[in-house]
Amino acid sequence: MSEVIACIDGSPAAARVCDYAVWAVQRLNAPLTLLHVLDHSRYPVESDLSGNLLLGGRESLLTELSELDAKRNKLALEQGKLMLDGAASRAIEKGVAEPKQRQRHGGLVETLAGMQEQTRILVIGKLGEEHAGEAAQVGDHVEQVIRTMHKPILVVPSDFAEPGKIMLAFDGSPTCREGVKLLAASPLFLGLPCHLVAVGKDKQLSEDLDWARDTLEKSGHEVEVAQLEGDVEPALHQYQQDNGIDMVVMGAYGHSRIREFFVGSTTSKMIKNATVPHLLLR
Repeated sequence: MSEVIACIDGSPAAARVCDYAVWAVQRLNAPLTLLHVLDHSRYPVESDLSGNLLLGGRESLLTELSELDAKRNKLALEQGKLMLDGAASRAIEKGVAEPKQRQRHGGLVETLAGMQEQTRILVIGKLGEEHAGEAAQVGDHVEQVIRTMHKPILVVPSDFAEPGKIMLAFDGSPTCREGVKLLAASPLFLGLPCHLVAVGKDKQLSEDLDWARDTLEKSGHEVEVAQLEGDVEPALHQYQQDNGIDMVVMGAYGHSRIREFFVGSTTSKMIKNATVPHLLLR
């Protein structure tokens, strides 16, 4: 059975990642896996210092440094296990019967890519521990994960609030149309009011919005439609704030990296300025 995967690290958002993962698990009736990845770039399995000219032939120093690295890695593994234990206890207190714990040594992006087949939703913090304390940023690993994964990704801020109202940012693209079908069929948002919001006033977009509204209403959703004007990211976030939206659903990275270099990425801007969770669809 596909699982909700929650990325647990030492960042302030880790507890909220756990909370949103529990919410998703209970809505989807799916298993929960808590994952901690020990980054091999920060904690290599083995350190080879023999080629360091500054150390020369001081074998005793080389040995001591290698032993220190080994101790550092062991402590990092133990710290990760404690974080997983804490997240598991938190999930159990909130009603999850048997959360799984997994610890991996390697790259976060590569590890998650290898787990795609078993992933139903990935839950990850907006900022990883390497960016803890930085405001209005998106962690480097988070952006790489979003670009690599082809599963829904829930990016969460530092606070938890159970979603009571959602907004689907709609642009008529194939990804968004698939997102409408997914949202209509999924128990994740069953019974929650949905705001279907687009930026632009052209006729084709209006027709696409009619289709999306009909699809969602047939699945039992209460739908409110809005067509906004202005720049996409600020218009959507202003609507979210004005209407008390608890979670935003949107497609991720619809343009090539070359085009984004010149015009920027709406996805990156939306996540950067997010104050509520964003569920990204690929």
